[in-house]
Amino acid sequence: MKVLVLTDNKFLLKNFLRIIESKKLNLKSKFFFAYSYNNPAPSNLVACYRDIFKINVKSELKIMLKNYDLIFSLHCKQIFPKELVVNKTCINVHPGFNPYNRGWFPQIFSIINKNPIGATIHIMDENIDHGPIIAQKEIIIESFDTSKTIYDKILNLEIELITNNIESLLTKKYKAMPPSFEGNYNSRKDFLELCRIKLEEKVTFEQAIDKFRALTHENFKNAFFVDNKGNKVFVRIILERSSAD
Repeated sequence: MKVLVLTDNKFLLKNFLRIIESKKLNLKSKFFFAYSYNNPAPSNLVACYRDIFKINVKSELKIMLKNYDLIFSLHCKQIFPKELVVNKTCINVHPGFNPYNRGWFPQIFSIINKNPIGATIHIMDENIDHGPIIAQKEIIIESFDTSKTIYDKILNLEIELITNNIESLLTKKYKAMPPSFEGNYNSRKDFLELCRIKLEEKVTFEQAIDKFRALTHENFKNAFFVDNKGNKVFVRIILERSSAD
């Protein structure tokens, strides 16, 4: 079996390589690794695995259909065309608890709308982060979590799910169940609208803290407001749990 793994995440790439090596899966299947043509920092991935190559899913669709039996998406930055997911088994490792907050940055929206968050492995269909669920697990959002701390938990949870399910994924000996309801979807536009802080908006302290921590992700410039001089001012929050806990 020829397996193509598309990823734009170094952590997932490194651990996926470790998993297939530790389980000796490369003796039964031949793995190929690719990153997105629009990845802004591919050198990190190349440093992790020198044989990884660049791919454009849309323009190289026919090559993918011809050359691979199974395709994984591990935080791939591209949307798979309908022709690909209809004709090939494509499996997505998604940083969200489907069908809640499908789409952009599920952990950000889960902090704000209180929907469940976690990790999901599912079969891809023509809709984004949509399709029969193979495995998933939820994590709890703590009061001191930010987008970054939740995302780190999700990455580790994804590795756990991959480790526990990789053999069945490769042999297709799994049960995939459609989600019990359609869920909700958040677009890039929804995220960008969330980033702008309206200084005149009246909210509770809880709502304000939730918004700031949802948009705090290391040094990313997400949340901002515009002052009376027209300056764009970016905002991040520091949350520190009491040492007594």
